[in-house]
Amino acid sequence: MKNNFNHPYHLVDFSPWPLTGAIGVMTLVTGMIKWFHNFNMNLLILGYIIIIMTMYQWWRDICREGTLQGKHTMMVTKGLRWGMILFIISEIFFFISFFWAFFHSSLSPNIQIGSMWPPLSIIPFNPFQIPLLNTIILITSGVTVTWAHHAIMMNNKSQMTQGLFFTIILGIYFTMLQAYEYIEAPFSIADSIYGSTFFMATGFHGLHVMIGTLFLLICLIRHLKNHFSKNHHFGFEAAAWYWHFVDVVWLFLYISIYWWGN
Repeated sequence: MKNNFNHPYHLVDFSPWPLTGAIGVMTLVTGMIKWFHNFNMNLLILGYIIIIMTMYQWWRDICREGTLQGKHTMMVTKGLRWGMILFIISEIFFFISFFWAFFHSSLSPNIQIGSMWPPLSIIPFNPFQIPLLNTIILITSGVTVTWAHHAIMMNNKSQMTQGLFFTIILGIYFTMLQAYEYIEAPFSIADSIYGSTFFMATGFHGLHVMIGTLFLLICLIRHLKNHFSKNHHFGFEAAAWYWHFVDVVWLFLYISIYWWGN
């Protein structure tokens, strides 16, 4: 049967990666259950290996489709943009649930936590020490990723490299400081609703910073391989959108949980 490519859409080729991804997730979940009950991590590690290998090869194929094969037309890119926008909106609502829990408990603290916020016996962090430094780091990283974005639109490859490199370094620095803060924390996730909301909100934000840093690192590798041009760089643009989203969430976290909630 003859194929007629008389449309701008991308009809994906047959791929084994959805199947291997499903097998990896099933192995991972089964391995977690085995770890919980038998303290044996063998199956869990196997699940992680299958998922990481699937992710690498699936994303490699998508990079090839978008660059070497030219299958990401303007129409396909428009669909990818809407997909990324809807994904970020879903992430916003994900974080709204944590803020909802925090404000529900802090605006009207009940008698079980001493009718006060922070609860009795909780020693909160000083918002003008590491949290303020982390805020400055993330705002600066937002500037550097914007610098990289403008550089690629001006076809300035060296400045694009510099901007992306500095953003990745700042993301790693933020993660290291957050890890240090967790190690030094005078309370744990088990310490009342304060500990629960604090570690859930900041922990998931930290996970998003790590994912965003990895996203930008992949973009830097792709940029060094000349995958991006000033007219065709949505992979990087999506990473920049995600990074700005992470920045804005941190500002809300800092103002509400670290500063106001203190």
